[in-house]
Amino acid sequence: MTLVAPRALIAEDEPLLAAALQQELRAAWPELQIAATVGDGLSAVQQALALQPDVLFFDIRMPGQTGLDAAVALADAWPAHQPFPALVFVTAYDQYAVQAFEAQAVDYLLKPVQSARLQKTVQKLRLALI
Repeated sequence: MTLVAPRALIAEDEPLLAAALQQELRAAWPELQIAATVGDGLSAVQQALALQPDVLFFDIRMPGQTGLDAAVALADAWPAHQPFPALVFVTAYDQYAVQAFEAQAVDYLLKPVQSARLQKTVQKLRLALI
């Protein structure tokens, strides 16, 4: 495991939900650094390419581009020499789970995010980042 603290990008179009996720992540994974929070899929792709975080938390339904479409666009544009970030979808819609896992998601969280469930996600992410 790397000695450098992992960094994350949150893509969530509702500011209150983005803030709640950040708060839950601080409690569940204190060493995780939130590199940026964006409110739409296009910005998610741009910021992920610029910041190259270790973890992505993408909402599914966002303005401009869905989280699923953003993940595909990001995978296509990601530098070949860099490992692709661990991807977690955080959404209120359970019907996109199969598509999310086809997009190589590490996990799929339903809103509102529950602390115990987020702990399981953090465990999966820690293993993925080893």
